[in-house]
Amino acid sequence: MRYPEFLPEQGTIGLVAPSFGCATEPYQSTFQNAIKTWKAQGFQIVEGPNCRVSAGIGISNTPALCGEELNTAYASLESDVLFSCGGGELMCEVIPYMDFEAMKAAKPKWFQGYSDNTNFTYLSTTILDTAAVYGPCAPNFGMSPWHPCLEDSMEFLKGKKLTFQGYPSWEKESLKDEEHPLVPYHTTEETKYMVYVPKGEKASGIQPGEEVEMSVEGRLVGGCMDCLGTLLGTEFDHTKEFIKRYEKDGILWFLEACDLNVMGIRRTIWQMKHAGWFEHAKGFLIGRPMHFDEGFLGLNQYHAVVDLLQELQVPMIMDVDFGHLPPAIPMVSGAYAKATLTRGKFEITYDLR
Repeated sequence: MRYPEFLPEQGTIGLVAPSFGCATEPYQSTFQNAIKTWKAQGFQIVEGPNCRVSAGIGISNTPALCGEELNTAYASLESDVLFSCGGGELMCEVIPYMDFEAMKAAKPKWFQGYSDNTNFTYLSTTILDTAAVYGPCAPNFGMSPWHPCLEDSMEFLKGKKLTFQGYPSWEKESLKDEEHPLVPYHTTEETKYMVYVPKGEKASGIQPGEEVEMSVEGRLVGGCMDCLGTLLGTEFDHTKEFIKRYEKDGILWFLEACDLNVMGIRRTIWQMKHAGWFEHAKGFLIGRPMHFDEGFLGLNQYHAVVDLLQELQVPMIMDVDFGHLPPAIPMVSGAYAKATLTRGKFEITYDLR
C-alpha cells in the first residue's frame, strides 16, 4: 500500500471537482469560507478549473473535463493534498477519463472526499494501491465554528493523529440553507451503536452496543454502496485482486448508503456477497444511512445488512460516524485499521503499513 506524504505546515491544498462543483448556494459561501479559513491557518490554495462550475449532468463539467482536472491535479507538484468540492450523482462517468497509469507513475497524493467520490477513493485503493481518505469535502470546512471531526480530518492529513473516537451526537436535520450557509452541524441525536456479535462470543445476534466489548481489525476498504454497486462487475472492478493481495491481513469493510432505502441496501449487499467481494472479510463497519430508521415491509437498516452477512461469522458495528449523516471520522481507505467498541465508545486506529 502506498501512503502519500502528509500535508506540511504552510503546505498547499488542491481543490478539484470530479463530482459536483460549488456553483450554487449554500455551497458557494461555504466553499469560499473554507478557503478563507485554510488561508488563515497558513495554507496555500490551488483551485481547479471546475470548482465553481455547474455545466455537467450530476457533476461539475463534462466527464472528459472532470477527468482532465483530476489527472492534472494529481500529477501536479503544486499541491500537497487534494480535497473534492462535493459529492454528486454521476462521477462514475468520469472514471473512463481517469489516467490510472499516469497516477501510478506519479508521486502519490492524499485525496479526500465522500459519497460520489467513492468512484475515486475506492479505485485509488483497489487499482492504484494508494490510500485515500473517505471524509468531509471542501465546503464542510467553511462552517463556523468547525466541528471536531473537521479538526480530526486535518490532523490526520498533517500526520499528527492516527487514532479517532466516535462523537457523542450526530445531525439528523441540517440547519444549513441559502440564508444560513455557515452554520455548524446540528447535532441533536445521541450516538448509539448497534452490533452483531458472532456466535461463540459471549452473545450473538443484533444488539445495542452499550454492554458489548468488541474488537476487529484488517485492511480497511469501502465507501458509499450506491457507488460500489455501480462499479461492481465493470472493467474498473479490481476488488477480487485487491482482497487476494491482502488476504493475510483480512479485509475490514466500511459501508454506508445515501439514496438506497433498506431494500436497496440489502440488494447491494447481496450483489457484493455473490460477486465474491466478502471473501477474507474480517468484519464490517456500517455508517449511519441517509434513510436512517426508515424501515420498509418489515425490514430495518440492521437486518438489511446482518441477515445476509451473518453466515460469515465476523463482527459488525453499525451506526458508525461516517457517511451522509455527520459528523464523520476520517476513514482511511487502504490502511490497516483496528476498530474497538467498549461499552458504547467507538475507536479506530490506523497502522500505515
